[in-house]
Amino acid sequence: MAAPEERDLTQEQTEKLLQFQDLTGIESMDQCRHTLEQHNWNIEAAVQDRLNEQEGVPSVFNPPPSRPLQVNTADHRIYSYVVSRPQPRALNDAKRELRFLLVYLHGDDHQDSDEFCRNTLCAPEVISLINTRMLFWACSTNKPEGYRVSQALRENTYPFLAMIMLKDRRMTVVGRLEGLIQPDDLINQLTFIMDANQTYLVSERLEREERNQTQVLRQQQDEAYLASLRADQEKERKKREERERKRRKEEEVQQQKLAEERRRRNLQEEKERKLECLPPEPSPDDPESVKIIFKLPNDSRVERRFHFSQSLTVIHDFLFSLKESPEKFQIEANFPRRVLPCLPSEEWPNPPTLQEAGLSHTEVLFVQDLTDE
Repeated sequence: MAAPEERDLTQEQTEKLLQFQDLTGIESMDQCRHTLEQHNWNIEAAVQDRLNEQEGVPSVFNPPPSRPLQVNTADHRIYSYVVSRPQPRALNDAKRELRFLLVYLHGDDHQDSDEFCRNTLCAPEVISLINTRMLFWACSTNKPEGYRVSQALRENTYPFLAMIMLKDRRMTVVGRLEGLIQPDDLINQLTFIMDANQTYLVSERLEREERNQTQVLRQQQDEAYLASLRADQEKERKKREERERKRRKEEEVQQQKLAEERRRRNLQEEKERKLECLPPEPSPDDPESVKIIFKLPNDSRVERRFHFSQSLTVIHDFLFSLKESPEKFQIEANFPRRVLPCLPSEEWPNPPTLQEAGLSHTEVLFVQDLTDE
């Protein structure tokens, strides 16, 4: 059965509820759900609000009862200026975006501050105007940053509002509103200030657009030059790479040719050494001799006698010394069909003698080419 606080929740809301509890460490599911519902299930805004509260910044939904600074709007951007965005950044944003910046300094102890926040600043029509036509920054003068702004603006009373904009290429205060004011009057005065100074923003936008176009043109010219330069450099690089590739290829072919010559020379020397080390061939009337006919891979036949007491290695050395023998091979007997262990291996560290291998007085052995394996 679902927990009481998880009833009537979608799967997405349930996941956000559990994630919010994990991020904030709040034990009560009811409190987690209540906080998320206040923020319209926006988990980022809810977590930020919770962190702000932990740092001593009042929540937009739970202001301290003694000094309520409740600048709560439908646009979290306004809230973000109040809580987490320093005043210099707000000025830079207004300058960059060519927008009006409305600064509100909150006098915590002034008799009109609470009424202004509740009835004027949080009026829907005021919120709509702020959301659509300007940026907003607010702070208590009891806070260090609010105090620094107060020293710069030199307000006389509270509530205090200042309209700031980019004028003549510097951020300038173009309007000041002091004292308690009703929503309609505030809207009218803010609108008048903006209308009276809108031409400066339009002019700045045109100048900025012209500067941007000039900059874009210069950038395009620079990019075209760089593109041409890079194309020439790329052509030269490809030429160098092609020359280097050909040189390496020729060198590689030459090295392969020399290596093959060394290999063939070493092979021939090895064949000659094996031939010199072969024991003498027994006479035909020696009762301990074995007559072996070898069938080579090229269908030729070679015949030689060996002694029963000799190791199978002697057979291998004899075949290896032949010019027509392959470089790598194995020797097979037909009856029964088997591969003779002519070279040392784990199974046969010392290859057996012809007699131990079960060879008769006359044998036909087959040479299997293993060069390509």
